[in-house]
Amino acid sequence: MKQAVHIGGPASAGPDLQELLGRVARGDQEAFAQVYDMVCGPVLGLVRSVLRDPAQSEEVTQEVLLEVWRSAPRFQASRGSGMTWVLTLAHRRAVDRVRSAQASSDREHRAALLDRTPAFDEVTEQVESRLEREQVRRCIRTLTELQRQSVTLAYYQGLAYREVAELLSVPLGTVKTRLRDGLIRLRDCLGVNA
Repeated sequence: MKQAVHIGGPASAGPDLQELLGRVARGDQEAFAQVYDMVCGPVLGLVRSVLRDPAQSEEVTQEVLLEVWRSAPRFQASRGSGMTWVLTLAHRRAVDRVRSAQASSDREHRAALLDRTPAFDEVTEQVESRLEREQVRRCIRTLTELQRQSVTLAYYQGLAYREVAELLSVPLGTVKTRLRDGLIRLRDCLGVNA
């Protein structure tokens, strides 16, 4: 007759993990101490293989064992062994920690990139604005007198086309034509692509 060989010493005559988890589900602290002793090593090994950081591995192992205590009533022996259930909890918690650390690192990286964006250069903005104004003034001088009057009243003084027509005593259609022609000449002078 062949005997079963158990790695790590002789088989213990005590209750198996499934039975202990059932007792833990009912709040048995002594049963939890036995579960802790049975699963602590494998959980730490699994977590450490995922996280690689010893301190974080120990922290996550404690979180997993606390979760075992809290969620023991959810363990169903019909769905798998107790060790598989505990190691699944451990693996999920370790992967969550890796994802959380990666998300935190990504946020810090994005924040660092934002800090490196050049500051607003007020002097450059003022110079560019002044140059653009000068170019617009130069181009407005190329318009005919009638076009210049219409563009100035409509776009610099904010009058409606009808108000420009009344102020200049010309028909509305004439004002629209002057504005259209004037804006085309300004566009060409400023080098704007339509």
